[in-house]
Amino acid sequence: MNSKKRMSMRFYQNLGKLFYAIAAADGKVRVEEFAQLKKLVRDQWLVVDAIDDSFDVDATDQMEVVFDNLRATDELDATTCYDEFVHYKNKKPHLFTDEVKKLIIKTASSIAHAFAGINKAELIMLARLDIELKKA
Repeated sequence: MNSKKRMSMRFYQNLGKLFYAIAAADGKVRVEEFAQLKKLVRDQWLVVDAIDDSFDVDATDQMEVVFDNLRATDELDATTCYDEFVHYKNKKPHLFTDEVKKLIIKTASSIAHAFAGINKAELIMLARLDIELKKA
C-alpha cells in the first residue's frame, strides 16, 4: 500500500471517528444518523475537488466503515473518538483546507440534525469542532 493510500485511509477513518462522535454525543447512535452520513458521503464527499485531487475516491468509504464498526462494537465513547480526530488534525493540518473544513462542519451538523433535531450534547460538540477547525 503506498503512502498516499495510507494517508487517505487514515484521513477518512478519522473523519469516521469524528462523525461517530457527533452522533454518539447524546449517548445513543440512531439509524437515521448513519443513513445521513451515507447520503452525505455519496452526495457531497465524492464530488469535492480538493479531496479528489489529493486522495483516492474509494477511501471515502472508510468514513462509513469506521462509523458503522464503532456503532456495532460500542468500544469507544464520543469523547475518545473526538479527541482522536483532533489529534490527527493537529498532526496533519495541511489536509484540512477551507473547503474540507466547511464540508466537515456541514456533515457533522447534518448528522446531529438527522434525528429529532439537535440536542444540547450535540450542540456542545459541534461548537467545540467549529472552534477546533478555526484554529490555525
